[in-house]
Amino acid sequence: MKKNTPYRTLSSQIVWSCPWYNVRQDQIVTPDGRLGVYNVVQKEDAVWIVPVTPDHKIILIYNYRHTVQDWCWEVPAGSQEPHHTTIEETARAELQEEVGGVANKLEYVSSFYVASGIFNEIGHIFLATGVRLGQAARESTEVMEVHCLPVAQVLQMVRTGQIRDGNSALALLLCEPKLQAWLK
Repeated sequence: MKKNTPYRTLSSQIVWSCPWYNVRQDQIVTPDGRLGVYNVVQKEDAVWIVPVTPDHKIILIYNYRHTVQDWCWEVPAGSQEPHHTTIEETARAELQEEVGGVANKLEYVSSFYVASGIFNEIGHIFLATGVRLGQAARESTEVMEVHCLPVAQVLQMVRTGQIRDGNSALALLLCEPKLQAWLK
């Protein structure tokens, strides 16, 4: 259910940018008529892929994140790049880049707003099955280990807070009904 937009935008300008995102500053009128400023981080759509091997293990990465100065359990993910024409092409490219994975089947699961209070980024979740691992082609900033773990263990990691990356946890939980089939 969509409603009318309660804010009125008077002007917008890019106030900062880098190769991965930019910051748009909007001069706005709030619902109560006051003038204000709202900053929006603009970023391309991104993908989160839940990869499952032929023997029904989930491939996770243990990834060092400088922003939080911690190692995080995550599913492979990445932003759409201009040379990828579809979000599915981005998912396949990120799977190969981060874990060297090639999927027999790639199924679109859902989409979500990554951080709707500050980002315009939309995340797309895919379930990749029949994934075979090969040589990864990571970027120089990506420091990660690849782990293949049983479905039950990964779902337990989500529920106990071991997987602290919210986007990865959401991807795993949204894929859970299909993952549960392999537990029976």
